[in-house]
Amino acid sequence: MFNLQCNKTDNALTVFLNGRIDSANAAEAEKAITEAIAGFSGELILDAAKLDYISSAGLRVILRLKKLNKTTRIVNVSSDVYEIFDMTGFTEMMDISKAYRKISIDGCEVIGEGANGIVYRIDPDTIVKVYKHPDALEEIHNERELARKAFVMGVPTAIPYDVVQVGDRYGSVFELLNAKSFAKLLTEDLSRADELAKESVEILKTMHATELKPGELPDKKEEALVWAAFAQDHLPAEVGGKLMRLFSEIPQTRNMLHGDFHIKNIERQKDENLLIDMDTLAMGHPIFEFAAIFLAYKGFSCIDHENVKRFLGIPYDVADTFWKATLKYYFGTDDPAKLQEIENKAAIIGYTRVLRRTMRKATESENYKARMIDFCKKTLCELVPQTDKLYF
Repeated sequence: MFNLQCNKTDNALTVFLNGRIDSANAAEAEKAITEAIAGFSGELILDAAKLDYISSAGLRVILRLKKLNKTTRIVNVSSDVYEIFDMTGFTEMMDISKAYRKISIDGCEVIGEGANGIVYRIDPDTIVKVYKHPDALEEIHNERELARKAFVMGVPTAIPYDVVQVGDRYGSVFELLNAKSFAKLLTEDLSRADELAKESVEILKTMHATELKPGELPDKKEEALVWAAFAQDHLPAEVGGKLMRLFSEIPQTRNMLHGDFHIKNIERQKDENLLIDMDTLAMGHPIFEFAAIFLAYKGFSCIDHENVKRFLGIPYDVADTFWKATLKYYFGTDDPAKLQEIENKAAIIGYTRVLRRTMRKATESENYKARMIDFCKKTLCELVPQTDKLYF
């Protein structure tokens, strides 16, 4: 008798296949599955984690199931069984995904952490970005496609080559042979801030010189206007109104932006510098990039200078030096007034974002939250009146 197990929700029915499906039991298997899905109109998922083999008779069963329910897809397929589906053309006819290799991160060095995931070094040659959200597969595949897009366009990018399962979460694996992040290089020798900032700017300029097609990546200005609209309601009318106007007047450009550009997301592999963490790719005016960079090096540490030490591993004064060197090399000037003007623009956009983020976040301590909100409001009330435009 064909042993069939199912798991049913309102929107999906998962049927767990096991053992072999061949001419000896294909009819029995089809009957059992057909009875299990009778009257169900949601998504049909065939979980093949325990399926050892499927013959042509079994493949015909799959075809008929696909005709009965066009949403049918197969998941957790072993390499051997996947090869059968691939050779027979099934991978072109329907959604079939391989099982994910399982790895452990016990004892692994944490080399970076962002809003979406934590990056671990598994061995000298390999790192894995483990996503915090357990249902992150779509996000992982999206980041892989974004990384490939950037790579093809000439941006030096590390492309993930595998998706793995880490406990109850998923991760992307990168091959980075003996690579070190700029954060690691800088903590080993703080005097290298100027040198590494100059190298980071080379990557930044390459990325910003890449012009995208309309709609090719998310529009950063659209997102930023949401920040400004929120902030407008929490600032004095004159300041809030001008802030909204300044945001609206930023040109609608299609430059490629990384969105989370800092020293933990740049890896040195031999003599090559590579970007990682590409899930925040967007397009828009480069001032939005500089707002994010300002926050990473200074803005998020405005009321607690130890934040940048915890986040990037470097003292606040070194982070400030790195930020100023980044501006110097990107804009090709040592003029303090010019550099301060650009920092003010980045700060306005950055603190507008932080004001909304802090007011909407429930996990901050009430004291810290109040201080951060107060700082953002005071800074915006100071800088917005003296600023004529937010772009360069």
